[in-house]
Amino acid sequence: MARTELKPNEWMEFPILARQMHAQMSHEGILIASLDAAGRLNPMTIGWGVFGWIWNRPIFTILVRPSRYTYDCIEATGDFTVNVQPADRRDIVDFCGTISGRDHDKMSELELTSLPSTHISSPGIAECPIIFECNVVHLTDVVPPELPESIKSEYYPQGDFHRIYFGQVLNVSVEKSFLEES
Repeated sequence: MARTELKPNEWMEFPILARQMHAQMSHEGILIASLDAAGRLNPMTIGWGVFGWIWNRPIFTILVRPSRYTYDCIEATGDFTVNVQPADRRDIVDFCGTISGRDHDKMSELELTSLPSTHISSPGIAECPIIFECNVVHLTDVVPPELPESIKSEYYPQGDFHRIYFGQVLNVSVEKSFLEES
């Protein structure tokens, strides 16, 4: 598929992109991907993430638990891609949300193709129509004593509190067909 690159703030000018991203995040999840120590791309499904403007920059904020393999990948690379998969590939988010990259080469097993990024080391996933390239500009950890008990008991019964990564969006790659729909 033919792709086009948008400046980080231009993607919001295309309502179809925002609707697709919102739909995937709220119903099925989206994929973040980062390279592991062997240079292998490891995608992971997330259901929590926020896009916004912080420090006058476009930022995609994600939460990753230290027990996840993706945590090690992002710690090593300092970057990640956000990949919005096509609606007809629910199998991707299901697999990447239940299988660990420590034990599986998810890209190979799902027959996915990496797409080199232009501004960061971690590639995107070519089969995904929307890809954000994000460089970590800040990180922080959830502070357990600051959380209400209701959140701790529901989301952290075993501990394993998230690290929060603030990724500055440096580039957005979109399949041209999505732009033509808007």
